[in-house]
Amino acid sequence: MVNQNIRNFSIIAHIDHGKSTLADRLITYTGTIAQREMEDRVLDTLELEKEKGITIKLQTVRMNYKNHILNLIDTPGHVDFSYEVSRSLAASEGALLLVDASQGIQAQTFTTVYKALDENLEIIPVINKIDLPAADVEKTKLELIANFGFREDEMVLTSAKSGIGVEALLDKILEVVPAPSRELAGETKAMIFDSFYHPHKGVVVMVKVNSGSIKQTDELYFMNAKEIVRPIEVGYLKPTLEPTGQILSGEVGYIATGYKDIRALHVGDTVTLNSNRSTSPHPGYKRPKPMVFASIFPVDADEFPELQESIEKLALNDASLVFQKENSNALGSGFNCGFLGLLHLEITQERLEREFDMDLITTAPSVEYHLSLTTTDFSKLEGINPANITKENILHVRNAGDYPDASLIAEVKEPVSKLEIVTPDNYIGGIMDLVNNHRGEYLGLEYITSQMAAGKKHVILRYNIPTAEIMTDFFDKLKSITQGYASMDYEFKEYKTADIVKVSTLVNHVESDALSFMAHRSSADTRGRKLLAKLKELIPRQQFSVPLQVAVGSNVIARETIAAYRKDVTAKLYGGDISRKKKLLEKQKKGKKRMKQFGNVEIPKSAFLAALST
Repeated sequence: MVNQNIRNFSIIAHIDHGKSTLADRLITYTGTIAQREMEDRVLDTLELEKEKGITIKLQTVRMNYKNHILNLIDTPGHVDFSYEVSRSLAASEGALLLVDASQGIQAQTFTTVYKALDENLEIIPVINKIDLPAADVEKTKLELIANFGFREDEMVLTSAKSGIGVEALLDKILEVVPAPSRELAGETKAMIFDSFYHPHKGVVVMVKVNSGSIKQTDELYFMNAKEIVRPIEVGYLKPTLEPTGQILSGEVGYIATGYKDIRALHVGDTVTLNSNRSTSPHPGYKRPKPMVFASIFPVDADEFPELQESIEKLALNDASLVFQKENSNALGSGFNCGFLGLLHLEITQERLEREFDMDLITTAPSVEYHLSLTTTDFSKLEGINPANITKENILHVRNAGDYPDASLIAEVKEPVSKLEIVTPDNYIGGIMDLVNNHRGEYLGLEYITSQMAAGKKHVILRYNIPTAEIMTDFFDKLKSITQGYASMDYEFKEYKTADIVKVSTLVNHVESDALSFMAHRSSADTRGRKLLAKLKELIPRQQFSVPLQVAVGSNVIARETIAAYRKDVTAKLYGGDISRKKKLLEKQKKGKKRMKQFGNVEIPKSAFLAALST
């Protein structure tokens, strides 16, 4: 029997709209954590979360209020971690839609509302930061009414920082959010919505029990992983792990499995009793798909074993991190890693450097291209891993080193994302120019601010844009053009045919894979010239001139030359015939030619770091 006094809900919001602060106030008001143990952003457990002011990892906390059990399943706010938002919503019956009264509706607001509607959740609109001098509560109300059809009497006004409206919000949750629905009687089914690694308890999975109950003495069966698990601990999160021995129907809790590999148990899996297995698993989640790829190398090649151990440990708490070994002639051994977005890449790099004291080189981020091959003869694909070729003869390429000869390629497809930009309407022209310069395809424009609202009118611009174009400095340019007022949200849409080429970088006529890159043909020339200009500054001069070139296939599209050091060999002459001077100069010329023929140019690591940053 489902307990009718249970309320499972999430908080969804655009980044920096006060979600973590509101969670703190709810925890404080319900007395879940003693006041002396309370700290700011208590659900943000990572050092980087507190430092950057963003939620990276979803958390869960069980609260008690007016004889009801409230399970808050927290969500990250940044677009890179939107897959975690969908996991939280799937385990909830209701959602608090938090909107900053000083900023109004932002790009992420639309995305999260649509996800909540897809899960058929009851949504409570909450207008936060109402006590700020810049707050415009009436305008925010009109935006919520015009865009989502909320009524004014449904909205709750709060200030998470000062605690205004927190009691009214808790009462609204009891009134609006339904109790968990009851499923098949006599059948135990629970859904895994998150997992993490505990040094003593192994892999800990967070579950919502939809029917039946789970006891610590039960032998459990994970339907997707096909694993039989004997729990070592079962309980609730308050937000620390509190063992209770069982989790009842409708409740949210944790199961400590004792497993050492987090990848053995998948988020979205269905847990049932081994003695009475269910025949109908939950639909589950799609595994998160990496959008950005970059290679990570240790600065000191001897530290590769330490890097491998560090990445494997980090992956224990981040199942979305994908990595495989890679070797580079210039940078040595490292790992090619897949990330959910640029923030995920930045967070991973910083955690490796801080938590494991690693000194790293990270290559420029790229996306995964799909190449249709004209041959099935692997002997022609020298140096390419056959595991990256699908049954349909499609090669997945993540870096320029894996790009085959152009004669072996029938077609190249690149990932395209759906981009939504929310901005005041006076910046529309600048944004359109920016997106057009990044190969964006215009889809439409819609005013989201009610015409009755005072102040600036806000619009939402929709585009299809190649994912590679928004993986560099696109967001920084957008913020610059709009003076920080615009926000953006994107999600992968499809793969489309594009004119993508490999741009090879040659130093002294020798190709450097680490400095080569993939680009659209229209931007290859510009990016190549920028790279050569940077390399010319960074590579030390030699005793002979060093040509720097970028080429597409056999066609050199740009060149720079690093001038040679030159000794004045005629300085010791004090007179005589001009032929003596010519003889010395000719002798020097032959020496330079021979040196250039047999000399090697060693590119310093500092040059790689600076060049890759372009």
